[in-house]
Amino acid sequence: MIAPSFRPATSSDVAALHRLIESAYRGDSAKAGWTHEADLLGGQRTDEGELLDIVADVSRIILLAEVEGILTGCVHVADQGEGLAYLGLLTVDPTRQAGGLGRLLIDAAETEARSRFAATRMEMTVIRQRSELIAWYERRGYALTGETRPFPLDETTFGLSDRDLTFVVMEKALG
Repeated sequence: MIAPSFRPATSSDVAALHRLIESAYRGDSAKAGWTHEADLLGGQRTDEGELLDIVADVSRIILLAEVEGILTGCVHVADQGEGLAYLGLLTVDPTRQAGGLGRLLIDAAETEARSRFAATRMEMTVIRQRSELIAWYERRGYALTGETRPFPLDETTFGLSDRDLTFVVMEKALG
């Protein structure tokens, strides 16, 4: 794998970023990778408005991964205050999954959380039914906290499901 470069997303990246996220999380294209939610959720994963809001907010950042100028992945990091950062929207182009880019994106997110937000801990939420993904995060040093949070089934901009979904919270101390 050619080493990716990382940079913060800007408003001019939002259209391409939205396409990448939707292709990795929803629909048939997502099923080319192993991290999709397409069997649990329909509808959209996010929208361009939400992505523009993130890009404009100094307490949040989306890091883009590019290989030879091609957008291949992203990760969202948000300052939660009191040394806590949140990791979300970890996305790798479905045709490039299982090649190590996800690990590199997590490393970049953790570095960004420490340097930009002075974070000493990183948390994330994962749909409880995604045991394979939870195990992958555990191998990256994240641990289940025992806390759960409700899935926003009433927010159609996050996805549509007729299942009872719940988030589990995972956390890692940042060295």
